[in-house]
Amino acid sequence: MCSSRSSTAPYLRLSTTHLACLSAPLSPTPRRRWPRILAAVLLPLLVLGGIGLYGAWRVLWRPNVAESAEGPAYLFIRTGDTYQNVLLTLQKFELLREPATFDWLARRRGYPQRLRPGRYRLDFDLGNEALLGRLMRGEQDTVDFALDAFKYKPQLARQLQRQLEADSTSLRVLLNRPEWLQQRYGVDTTAVLTLFIPGHYRLLWNTSAQGFIDSMAAQHRRFWTEVRRKRADSLQLTPTEVHVLASIVQRETAKKEDKPLIAGVYLNRLRRGMKLQADPTLLWAIGNFGVRRVLNKDKLVDSPYNTYKHKGLPPGPITSANRQSLDAVLKPAAHDYLFFCAQAGGSGYSDFAATFAEHKQNARRYQRWLDSLNIKR
Repeated sequence: MCSSRSSTAPYLRLSTTHLACLSAPLSPTPRRRWPRILAAVLLPLLVLGGIGLYGAWRVLWRPNVAESAEGPAYLFIRTGDTYQNVLLTLQKFELLREPATFDWLARRRGYPQRLRPGRYRLDFDLGNEALLGRLMRGEQDTVDFALDAFKYKPQLARQLQRQLEADSTSLRVLLNRPEWLQQRYGVDTTAVLTLFIPGHYRLLWNTSAQGFIDSMAAQHRRFWTEVRRKRADSLQLTPTEVHVLASIVQRETAKKEDKPLIAGVYLNRLRRGMKLQADPTLLWAIGNFGVRRVLNKDKLVDSPYNTYKHKGLPPGPITSANRQSLDAVLKPAAHDYLFFCAQAGGSGYSDFAATFAEHKQNARRYQRWLDSLNIKR
């Protein structure tokens, strides 16, 4: 053991013993080992955590809808479809980048037991979590339903089946149930066609046939405002009669300017108790709208739609009248005309007359033009 006792000399004297003590190696200082231990434990945990977070992001939030240059895709789920059908549709049309991750999450969320039919928009930024939420909540995208003018119930039924899930048979059955129509809408099997006003509507793709009629009836009620009802009353017409007359006007011309004039002609004839003698009603009766010229033999057909035989309006519309035609009847032009016929030259406009003699001159002019076309052919 080294000793360092001081001498009595005024200066420090180092003995060989002191030198030995100074030259001896110092005992090692204990190193701090906890950073290594911490790193050895945490690093694997961080790696595993990172892998887990990446996996969760990939399954839950990573955009999984396949992009397309044609825009967002749509998934149609029919009433009664199974989850397997939905999965096959997603795979067949390659709507998802990774169908397997969607399937994995869907099964764990119980989606196969909570399937909801409809038309769903698949935006490109949707991950599985957001997509499943949309499907399970039934957040459908509506359809722009274009209702075109139609003359017969089967034509309406075909429009329905072409654009919505509902089948045409269901609609045709409902349109021919008189008691049900009267109780629910206050119309018969003929007047029910007045509920359908041509135009564009936003509907759910899986709207049922009854839901479709309900929607059209609601639009019909919105059209018939208090102002329009008062106008109909002033003409001594019911809303249904306005629809019937508007359907005739619509078949007579496509020219917006002529519609109020033609409506005025028919209203003048109704007030005087004259037969309408409307060719479109006769064509409806014989079931041929392709006839360009009505013949005398056609006027003999036995039908309540033959306005050459029967006074007043026919029992129902001959086509679905649009808003323009309806408003033309509700706001007719004021004049004394009782006759009109198509103008020569094929402009689509009409010549109007207050007397039969004037009308015959206009009709001859039009007939000569038609004959000239036949000669040229």
